[in-house]
Amino acid sequence: MKTMLNAYHIRVKKICASCKHKECMNDGTRVCHKMELKVEQQFKCRQWEMADGLRNAGKGDGVVRLRETKEIVIK
Repeated sequence: MKTMLNAYHIRVKKICASCKHKECMNDGTRVCHKMELKVEQQFKCRQWEMADGLRNAGKGDGVVRLRETKEIVIK
């Protein structure tokens, strides 16, 4: 399985689960908007692009909040 490094040196697997063009449906299936097909998690096509959230992984400017009150727990 191939991997790529993002700008913050975090390894990201090149599979459908990390692709920018995937959408997860309510029943758990994945749909690729580029190919317009239902795909498996480990599937990878030639049009794979890293998802925006994974591009920022390792940046370190996030916070952890309590679910109920939205109070910041960890900065």
